[in-house]
Amino acid sequence: MKPTVLTINSGSSSLKVSLFAADGTRQDFRYEHLRDHKSAFDLLMHDLSGHAPDIVGHRFVHGGEIVDAARLVDATERARLDSVIDLAPLHLPGNLMGLDLCRQHFAVPQIACFDTAFHTTMPELAKRLPISQALGLRRFGFHGLNYAYVASRLEAELGDVAHGKVIIAHLGSGASLCLLEDLKSMDTTMGYTPAGGITMGTRSGDMDPGVMLELAKRYTVDELSDMVYHHMGLLALSNGISSEMSDLLASDSPQAKFAVDYFSRQVRATIGSLAAKAGGVDALVFTGGIGEHAAVIREQICTPLDFLGFVLDVSTNKTNSIRIEHHGSKPILVIPADEEAMIHRLCLTFNPLH
Repeated sequence: MKPTVLTINSGSSSLKVSLFAADGTRQDFRYEHLRDHKSAFDLLMHDLSGHAPDIVGHRFVHGGEIVDAARLVDATERARLDSVIDLAPLHLPGNLMGLDLCRQHFAVPQIACFDTAFHTTMPELAKRLPISQALGLRRFGFHGLNYAYVASRLEAELGDVAHGKVIIAHLGSGASLCLLEDLKSMDTTMGYTPAGGITMGTRSGDMDPGVMLELAKRYTVDELSDMVYHHMGLLALSNGISSEMSDLLASDSPQAKFAVDYFSRQVRATIGSLAAKAGGVDALVFTGGIGEHAAVIREQICTPLDFLGFVLDVSTNKTNSIRIEHHGSKPILVIPADEEAMIHRLCLTFNPLH
């Protein structure tokens, strides 16, 4: 019989949990806008109603230099994870807190599952940064657990096209895009940290290094770090109205509209860039909170992309259907994110109980 697996996706302000029972059933628990992870875990313990897992799997945004998709967290691995916190300071503290709180409640194996592992297939042209290799810095890429999940769905949805050149747009408060070829990561927008790439809720994405040098003259390292992760992106572009796309879309403010237009323009420009790198693109997939639910954003992104062969169907786009392309268009899909399903699969594959 399969083990019961509890999956923990403990982020900076949310806790997403799923309990995968041995009989194949699944229960989801969601705790949003957190200020106190411990209180959320107390609620989780209540909501689990005494159901205890055999294994707990955790999403870890960054795995550092390792290529493993999953690892058992023993004392050595825990110390290694502490050593890479600086690579993802917005996420890893919450990931580690989830690990520690689960250990207090469950005396079972804890498995770390890494977002960065999916991108180890990227070629050197995509991994290298235009700086001296002696510095030891490179591009890692993120959102890998969800990219792996989406990739696992593509063959059923697209047939042979799935093995061609597919661009996945993971659009949420954190956002990135990934180019797949034969279901493997060939390039992605986030780089050394999850702060890079396209504009996000509170992160700027890629920016002129000279701007960062100028800001470094005006602020301390801690102040600048706080700004980079919490005060840029859509929040700054909207002049402080909100970092949430749903709030911006609901606002009549010109500043909110500007932020929305800026985001959509960046995403479609990135799709064009990835298509150019690949020499073409066969399908486009939207995922993540914005990608799944914001039909207006998908329309703004896709409308100028008819030169690439992508034309939206207005009615299916409005209903967030899985297939939203117009007749004659290349495939455009909406696939809901599900990191928890991928964590579950990795825990079953890794299964330390065998």
